[in-house]
Amino acid sequence: MIERDDLRAGVAAGIVTERQAAALAALADSRRGAREGLSPGDEPFELFKGFNEIFIVIGLLILAAGWIGMNAVTMATEVVNYRTQVITMAGVAAVVLWLLSEYFVRRRRMVAPAIALSVLFAGNAGAGFIGGFAQPFMVAQEDFSSLPWPVVLTTLALALFWLRFRVPFAMAMIAVGLFVVAMLLAATSAGSPESFDDLFLLSAGGPFAWITLALGLLVFVAAMWFDTSDPHRVTRRSANGFWLHLVAAPALVNTLALSLLETDGSTPLLLIVLAFFALVAIVIDRRSFLIAAIGYVVTLSFTVLGEDSAATTIVALGAVLLLLGAFWEAIRARLLRAMPFLPHDRLPPST
Repeated sequence: MIERDDLRAGVAAGIVTERQAAALAALADSRRGAREGLSPGDEPFELFKGFNEIFIVIGLLILAAGWIGMNAVTMATEVVNYRTQVITMAGVAAVVLWLLSEYFVRRRRMVAPAIALSVLFAGNAGAGFIGGFAQPFMVAQEDFSSLPWPVVLTTLALALFWLRFRVPFAMAMIAVGLFVVAMLLAATSAGSPESFDDLFLLSAGGPFAWITLALGLLVFVAAMWFDTSDPHRVTRRSANGFWLHLVAAPALVNTLALSLLETDGSTPLLLIVLAFFALVAIVIDRRSFLIAAIGYVVTLSFTVLGEDSAATTIVALGAVLLLLGAFWEAIRARLLRAMPFLPHDRLPPST
């Protein structure tokens, strides 16, 4: 391992500059800090670093509420052009949110404010583009043909935000934006789904469930790309993968589980699907992927199954979760040894 004295010697010998040595030291600190305090094999997760970040988030939310209220009063009490007002105010808010992100995200490296600013930036962009370019009367009549482009523009704006600030949570919102765009385009061409279940039933007449399944797979592939580029989970690439898994898992498990239950109606098939997702989650070392899947399975159990079957399924899920939580690393090590064909160097190491 290279210590601080080695860096100082390198600077003295002219091998590296002081700026390069400082950058290397900062990188080493960030890598060590990302894993510090975690037991071997644990999955890094961070929503905030301290209460000051919560304090700032509350300030951001109050600021946003005041801004929205001020604009609502202006449009209610003054004679203004609705579209012009919405676009202008969204533009001003976008500049303010961008400048706040420059300080709190790029300079201060705060986690919770970064998430809050991502949500506010996306909401502001959506309000501006939809309010300025969509047709509210058409939407009220379930004609969504005016919505896809505003949502596309909102997703692109969020992509620009991510490219600048690299907030992992923004990556998840981009994935959700792609889902919304695809569903709106499908609704425009094939008609609105008859029920919410049609979004996940492969046997339904529309294309919605197939779109959900395809996009879920694409988001999962993107998450794995980030994960395999950072197998030790020490950079924001891993955090991007974390949030993408939270989007991919519900899309995949909802479609597969609900379609199987609709076809056969049996609990064993549901448990088989969950077992497959558990296997994937253990191999890629992503508890987040499994938790997202289980959350939706519990919801499906109450929605589709009877109360007795739902209770039995949830008891089984709870027992499985406890066993996995207690013996995750041991189970994972055995699974990886039984799968020598996997690219072990691109996966998190096992004990």
